[in-house]
Amino acid sequence: MSAEDFSIVTDGESLRCQDSVLEINKYKAQYEAILKEQQILRDGIDTNKYYAKEFKQRANEKKALCEEENKKRTKTTQKEKEKCRAVQEENTKLQEEILKIKEEMQSLDRKNSSLKKQTEISTAVPERKVVFRGNTKEGAHAVGFDVNPRIVYPMEGGTALITFEEKDVAQKILNLKDHSVQLGDCTINVQAKPIQFLVPSNVEMETQVCPRRILVSNLPKEEPEERVLDKLDIHFSRKRNGGGEVEDTDMLHDSGTVVITFVDDNIAKGLSDKQDHDVDFGKKKHKVKVTPFLNGEISQMKICDSECMRTVLLTGIPDIMDKDNLQDNLEIHFQKTANGGGEVEGIVYNPLGHTTLALFDEDSQSES
Repeated sequence: MSAEDFSIVTDGESLRCQDSVLEINKYKAQYEAILKEQQILRDGIDTNKYYAKEFKQRANEKKALCEEENKKRTKTTQKEKEKCRAVQEENTKLQEEILKIKEEMQSLDRKNSSLKKQTEISTAVPERKVVFRGNTKEGAHAVGFDVNPRIVYPMEGGTALITFEEKDVAQKILNLKDHSVQLGDCTINVQAKPIQFLVPSNVEMETQVCPRRILVSNLPKEEPEERVLDKLDIHFSRKRNGGGEVEDTDMLHDSGTVVITFVDDNIAKGLSDKQDHDVDFGKKKHKVKVTPFLNGEISQMKICDSECMRTVLLTGIPDIMDKDNLQDNLEIHFQKTANGGGEVEGIVYNPLGHTTLALFDEDSQSES
C-alpha cells in the first residue's frame, strides 16, 4: 500500500462530512416525501379525471333524458292544447246549437201559443144546423169539411156558354171546333173553345183571433136584418152585458152570422168566453152564440189549371136577333146528334155590347 492511497482526514473535515451526509439524507427524505406526495397527487388527478369522466357521462345521460322528457312534455302539452282547442270548438258549436234550440223553442212556444188559442176556440164555432141524409163515403177515419168552389166568370159580348149532360159530347163539340148554325134564312159560324180556370189546388192559411171582433150566430130568422143588427148593437154596447162601444155591425149573408166590431180591444174575449147570450128582441129574448172572429192570412197557395169537362165556350156570335130567340136556336142546334151535339143541361148567351157574370159551381155529376 502506497502513501497516496491514504489521506489524512482531520476531525473538522470528518464533522463536515457527517453534516453533509446528514443533509444529504435529509434532502433524500424530502425527495422521497415529495415523490410520495407527487404519487398521491397523480393518484388524486387520475381519480378526479375518472370521476370527471363519470360525471360528464352521467351529465350527458341526464341531459339526453331531460331532452327526451322535454320532447315528451312538449308533445303532451301540444296534445293537451289541441284537446283544449277541440273542447273550445265543441263548446262553441254547443253554444250555437243551444242558441238555435232556444230560437226553435221560442218559435215552438209562439206556435204553441197560437195553437193553444186556436184550441181554445175550437169548441166555440158558429152554430150551423146539419143533418144526416143517409149518404156515406169511403176513406180514412177522420173528420173533414168540404169547401165547394164557386167561380165568377165574366163573359165577353158575342159569346155563349153551353153545358152538356155528357162530357163526351162536349169533347166532340170541341174537336169539331167550327160550327155552322142555321138561323132561319141565314147561317152563322161560331167557334167552340174549352173553358179553363186557374184555381188553387192547395191553400194554407195562418189565423189569429181578432181582439176587437166577435162572430154572432144562431140568430132569429123571423126578424128583419136591420132589426137584428140594431138589437145586437144595443145589447153588446151595454157594459152590464159585458159589452162596450160598438164601432160597426155587419151581416154575413152566406153564413147567416153577424160580425160586431168594438172600439176597444178588451171586450171581444170576455164575450166569446161566455158564448151564450140572451138578447132582447122585443117580444121575447133569443139565445145567440158568440164565438171569436178569426183574421186569416194566406201563407201558401198553389195554383193549377182546371178545365170544365162538360161546358163549352161559343165565340164569334153576331147580334142578328133578340137574345132569347138566338139562345133557343143555339140550344136546338147543339142538341142534335147530327151536329155532334147531345142533351143540353144549361145555356146562357151574352150579346155584343153586354156583360154577363157566369157562376160556376162544383160539378157534382163528375163525382158520381
